[in-house]
Amino acid sequence: MRVNGRPQRTIWPGSDGASVEVIDQTRLPHEFAVARLDSVEGAARAISAMLVRGAPLIGATAAYGIWLAMLRDPSDASLRAAAQALLSTRPTAVNLRWAVERMTSWIAPLPAGGRAAAALARAAQVCDEDVAINRGIGAAGLPLIRAIAARKPAGGAVNVLTHCNAGWLATVDVGTATAPIYEAHDAGVLVHVWVDETRPRNQGASLTAWELLNHGVAHTVISDNAGGHLMQRGQVDMVIVGTDRTSATGDVCNKIGTYLKALAARDCGVPFYAAVPSPSIDWGVRDGLREIPIENRPAREVTHISGRLPDGAVATVAITPQGSAAANPAFDVTPARLVTGLITERGVAEASEAGLRRLFPERAPTINPPHP
Repeated sequence: MRVNGRPQRTIWPGSDGASVEVIDQTRLPHEFAVARLDSVEGAARAISAMLVRGAPLIGATAAYGIWLAMLRDPSDASLRAAAQALLSTRPTAVNLRWAVERMTSWIAPLPAGGRAAAALARAAQVCDEDVAINRGIGAAGLPLIRAIAARKPAGGAVNVLTHCNAGWLATVDVGTATAPIYEAHDAGVLVHVWVDETRPRNQGASLTAWELLNHGVAHTVISDNAGGHLMQRGQVDMVIVGTDRTSATGDVCNKIGTYLKALAARDCGVPFYAAVPSPSIDWGVRDGLREIPIENRPAREVTHISGRLPDGAVATVAITPQGSAAANPAFDVTPARLVTGLITERGVAEASEAGLRRLFPERAPTINPPHP
């Protein structure tokens, strides 16, 4: 996508051949800054501290983290330690485990002398595959937006509500929930995005709005509690959210507050879609509400907020009484029954096991033949 008119990815190998560079998302929207990661520990810190965030980008960062570990020490012990360090950073996004296990399975059989070069090539492959998947989601979701646009009066924009940031900043490029939006915008379809602020970290207000602004997509930032009101008034045509983990039966785990949007959408008859890249499907989970671990993040994210002062300086201030307790569950689970459809790189699936397996038949459970 574009930053100040120039093409930009969220992660790329450093020019020194021994580091990875990422957009520091904790500095957005007030400052565009690049952070340099030169060790697996640095990659793990970037994930934990949310310099990088979003399930696909977490996976890509972990893949490069394995490469950085192999550069320093290509031994089996180093590979195991790197995998453990990365897997311990954030528990909810399944892409993290997917990327680490994939990299480990690729690298482990190789001789130590060839591991670093192979890891670099494989990490780049993980990134390129992510971009291709997201472009597929965009192509699959575009007809949904076009169908709504065809029913609008002349000059009427399709109003899409999204939650958190499932844009290109959450991926290597293009985004998941935003991919159909960008496809529609670039194809000349009039589209307008209601951007949930997404407390407590404000990824909608800080990140989604920033990237939509840079790409020239019409949008309006709203408080998290305004979505239901807008749906009641007929000002939302569809909801598209991302996912950090989707169960084999179609339950969608996404940023906290997604479930409430799904409830409002169901009550108001608004289509509710989740953009689901296949690496975020956890085929081993059948009951998302009970089986997906929910990350609890620091209370300070709730009790404090950062913003830009009139002089341009960025400051963090407390917004709650000193001594008040705060809880910060980072995700919730939207049951499949509330999801209109899952937009994948292979098409739009019904939010069910049958719907997902129709698009991913290779994931069908193996049935052992009976003994003679």
